[in-house]
Amino acid sequence: MPVYRLIFALVALAAALASAPVSVAADACANRGELDAMYCDANKDLVADVPTDSKKWKNPSTIVFTYTAVEDPAVYENIFKPFTTYLSKCLDKKVVFYQVQSNAAEIEAMRSGRLHVAGFSTGPTAFAVNLAGAIPFAVKGTAKEFQGYNLIVIVKANSPYQKLADLKGKKVAHTSPSSNSGHLAPLALFPKEGLTPDKDYKIIFSGKHDQSVMGVNSGDYDAGAVASDVFHRMAERGQVKESDFRVIYRSQKFPTSSFAYAHDLAPQLADKLLSCFYEYRFPPEMQKAFDGADRFFPINYKTTWEVVRQVASGSGQGFDKASYDKETAREKAEAAAKAKK
Repeated sequence: MPVYRLIFALVALAAALASAPVSVAADACANRGELDAMYCDANKDLVADVPTDSKKWKNPSTIVFTYTAVEDPAVYENIFKPFTTYLSKCLDKKVVFYQVQSNAAEIEAMRSGRLHVAGFSTGPTAFAVNLAGAIPFAVKGTAKEFQGYNLIVIVKANSPYQKLADLKGKKVAHTSPSSNSGHLAPLALFPKEGLTPDKDYKIIFSGKHDQSVMGVNSGDYDAGAVASDVFHRMAERGQVKESDFRVIYRSQKFPTSSFAYAHDLAPQLADKLLSCFYEYRFPPEMQKAFDGADRFFPINYKTTWEVVRQVASGSGQGFDKASYDKETAREKAEAAAKAKK
């Protein structure tokens, strides 16, 4: 992703978060938790409630859909084409795929009302819930279970590195500040393995999982913390050879990207949307692209994302505006520094 686009996206999100008006009704909110002041959580399910004023409900004639920017967004526009065609017929509305270039841009798009339903990667899901009023409802899966992935650390197969502690003082790529496997999980899990990020090595943000993988492959980075499913998909597509890498660390299983809708969709539209998603079965090309998943598996954010929130807490991070501002400012500074080289 071009550096100027990343900087633009981060600046746009920061501006949106700083300038967004706070509803007068927010003062009457009995419970908000970590949600931004724009939202309320009266039933304490950790996600934003639908607005109490029905005049604020949205029932757009065109549904804007996107998928997390973990790789080239054009790839996913093609992969999801059978589904978006189906969804248009199911909802009897036009459905367009909106390409986003970063997690920040995706979150800002839903917060500003320009995005109605989206696939958010694991860490950004929690930021989208708290900062953009996203309501996660599904994860790719099968009839038995939802799909998950592991945080893995990859190095070149011919490198001398055999364990995390060997990476002290080396060039280790993280993906982006909001990423679970690409940043938050390493902060929480690496220290017990003898490697403390930002102490034993300087964190380098690559921007995306595929860019971390390609950076390790080219020698730009000594190692990269990435999501296992992205790494395996890249190998399946022939972008890299798994035999060229060695995995020196593998974490517990995390839920993969969630699918979420904007909290202010009209309830009837939201209900229909969920039915359309849950009834859909992936064609062969989508099953191949998503490691055998054949459907959207129903999930509950409060319970399914509990392990992700625990990891963030263990890393000293939160999924609130202050945490997001801190990390995106850091990413923006690093991107600017790269642009000068």
